[in-house]
Amino acid sequence: MARRLRIRHITRVSYAQAAVSSHNEVRMTPLTLPGQTTLDARVSVSPAAATWSYWDYWGTQVTGFDLMDPHADLTITASSLVETAAPGPLPEAPGWPEIAGRVASSRLLEFAHATARTAVPARLVEGARERVAGLGPHETAEAVSALVADRVAYLPGATGVNTSAAEAWEQGAGVCQDIAHVALALLRAVGLPARYVSGYLHPHTEAEPHRPVAGQSHAWIEYWAGEWCGLDPTNRTRSGEDHVIVGRGRDYDDVTPHKGIYRGVAGGPPEVTVEFTRVA
Repeated sequence: MARRLRIRHITRVSYAQAAVSSHNEVRMTPLTLPGQTTLDARVSVSPAAATWSYWDYWGTQVTGFDLMDPHADLTITASSLVETAAPGPLPEAPGWPEIAGRVASSRLLEFAHATARTAVPARLVEGARERVAGLGPHETAEAVSALVADRVAYLPGATGVNTSAAEAWEQGAGVCQDIAHVALALLRAVGLPARYVSGYLHPHTEAEPHRPVAGQSHAWIEYWAGEWCGLDPTNRTRSGEDHVIVGRGRDYDDVTPHKGIYRGVAGGPPEVTVEFTRVA
């Protein structure tokens, strides 16, 4: 059964002194895909500014805007209404030689190698390969996801936005971004193309309709085994109707929700709130 979710994502940036000007890019608009339809989406800005939209290389909708007058703070509000459905059964996976052939001859190659964020030590790669020896693609993805979830505990505040997969593994704690990066590193190392997914996860599956609940943005992964298959290692589950996809890429850097540059004195970190309302 399909469900409808209203999402309100607010980002507030305060500067130590008024910024002279700023240029911003926002990736907060959910995609329309099989199993997910964006019925309404808009991004508003305060102070008011003209916005423009485009699709980036990875297929994510980007909203851009410039503020050319001094401003002491910035508020970005992304609102959307999305209808989601439970995913279908997993596809029959091709054999490992066929996966390797497809990787070598298509854009899957972009999701088959480590990035700076997803590089991990050789000893970790060897351990993962031993763990999945003899398994098929889907079983391999499940085993890698479990390995990462067992090692890297979800602990908000344990890492920063620039923490690498190797650092999160060594300290044994991180947030969903870190857990996704470690899973990507190991899946790619054992021969499965995998990509980072940025979006939202409704925090309460059985939430009462029309009652807002606090949540947050979320990250998980998709691996290719004949088709792209979603997997959420943070929550030890496959992605489902409570997951809302905004963008996909090689890692967090390709789908950062808000990035920008400004002229002025450095301020503190942004304040982010996400609110979900199940409407059907």
